[in-house]
Amino acid sequence: MRITIIGGGISGLSLAFALLQKRHNIELRVFEGEGEAGGKIRTVKTEGFLCEASVNGFLNNRPETLTLASKLSLNPLKSNDNARKRLILSNNKLQLIPDNPKSFFTSGFLSISGRLRVLLELLMPKGNADDESLESFGIRRVGKEFFEKLLDPLASGIYAGDPSKMSIRSCFGKVFDIEKKYGSLIRGFIAMSKEAKKTGKRASAGPSGVLYSFAEGMISLINALKNSLGERIITGKQLISVEKRPNLYELFFQDGTVYESDIVIFAIPANNLAIIISNMDKTIAKILETITYPPVTVVATGLAKNKIGQDMNSFGFLIPSTENRNTLGTLFDSSIFSNRAPSGKVLLRTFVGGARKPELAMLDDDKIVNMVMKELSDILKITSDPDFVRIFRWPKAIPQYLIGHHRKLQQLDEQLQNHKGLYLTGNAYRGVSVNDCIANNLLLAEKVVMDMGL
Repeated sequence: MRITIIGGGISGLSLAFALLQKRHNIELRVFEGEGEAGGKIRTVKTEGFLCEASVNGFLNNRPETLTLASKLSLNPLKSNDNARKRLILSNNKLQLIPDNPKSFFTSGFLSISGRLRVLLELLMPKGNADDESLESFGIRRVGKEFFEKLLDPLASGIYAGDPSKMSIRSCFGKVFDIEKKYGSLIRGFIAMSKEAKKTGKRASAGPSGVLYSFAEGMISLINALKNSLGERIITGKQLISVEKRPNLYELFFQDGTVYESDIVIFAIPANNLAIIISNMDKTIAKILETITYPPVTVVATGLAKNKIGQDMNSFGFLIPSTENRNTLGTLFDSSIFSNRAPSGKVLLRTFVGGARKPELAMLDDDKIVNMVMKELSDILKITSDPDFVRIFRWPKAIPQYLIGHHRKLQQLDEQLQNHKGLYLTGNAYRGVSVNDCIANNLLLAEKVVMDMGL
């Protein structure tokens, strides 16, 4: 039984590893179109700075990534305690996000009327739609101020998305389910907290937990997977089309080679797959075309610590759209993890673009750096030019789960029933984080083994 995985990012590599853990003697290949596997996970070490091109870690709120790291003999690096402090820009000032209900209602993070509106959530009627936008859901349940100050920047921070179009059901499914089950988010959180005390399990409806990475950055996870898979990974092989034959699939590559495979698993962006699969199944292609990827550019800057007027002992800050800024937010990477910057220096990573202002991500280097430094200088009271700058551009960054995304998944699942041995995986479907990709691929590995009787 020949298994072929198309795509050598974290999804393709972790799936290959999971399949081999279950059946070590299967014939398996991973084809990656780029010259190097890893996808968007890239770590650059230069001039004493250790920069992540995209994701800088993973949360410990799910065990699968930590378990994978253990199997690969990796030692995860826990983030510094000060990284648990998160900031929001509000009225041009950085404000600490309260981390518990008591501080939330006493800190002044929201106005008195905003806090009262949150309490009134207990009296709000339960929604009956099968999906709605994050903006609609947030304002309906907890009020406009809470949405604008917290949920809106959260959407930018995780998805670089537009909350007026993002699906609450697909982006924040636990929150959506809590309302359906309890009729109130507050009532639901209270019930979950009581249950957590009984079971000892942490109760959370959103992205919580402690952030982890590795001493040499997230590329350590990719390198360990590559070393484990060895020659099964074939890079620089760009797939251009796939055709279904009786009991197998033919894969046509740009260099003219053709491979046959009994099982094909696509772990590439949905927009790329739409082109590849269009001749074989136009219905699947049309669904995939509706999953959009706005551009995001990451601007890493290194500065002397004594040239910054703001306390840097926190995770970083997000910016609500009501602040009318040109950047989405900035992470204080050297405060989050040790060894990210030389002594006396700090490393910042600022995010530009996303669904709301995609054109800004495509500015030329000088303009984007000047724009970023102007905002950082104002917000962080910086008094010098950066000593170090590195730009990472992602023309198609994070897949957007728009309203009705769950229906697209249902349609894809139904259509895939017509193609035995064909599977889709990756962050375009059921979660965008590293944790999501790894956990989903453990489930997919089980499914492939059962479906094919391996």
